[in-house]
Amino acid sequence: MKTFDLAETTLDRCVAEAGSDRVVLTRDGKPVALVVGVEGLDEEQLELGSNFRFWTMIEERRRQKTVGLEELEKRLSQLPE
Repeated sequence: MKTFDLAETTLDRCVAEAGSDRVVLTRDGKPVALVVGVEGLDEEQLELGSNFRFWTMIEERRRQKTVGLEELEKRLSQLPE
C-alpha cells in the first residue's frame, strides 16, 4: 500500500499507482481517502465488492455444512429424471 499526501500528489499519479497497489491519501498526516484500481472489473463486481449485505450472506454460507462429492453424486442419482 502506498501513501501520498493530498497536497503533494495529483489524481493522475494516484490512478496510475492504484493500478498495481492501493493508495492511501492523507491530509496533515491523517488518512482521508483510499484509491483502489478497478480495471478489469464490471459494474456488478464493483457493486457486490462493497455491499455489506452480500458479504454477510457469503460469511453465513461459508459457515454452513458442506456436502462431499460422493454424497452429492449419491443424492443426484436418486432424483427422478
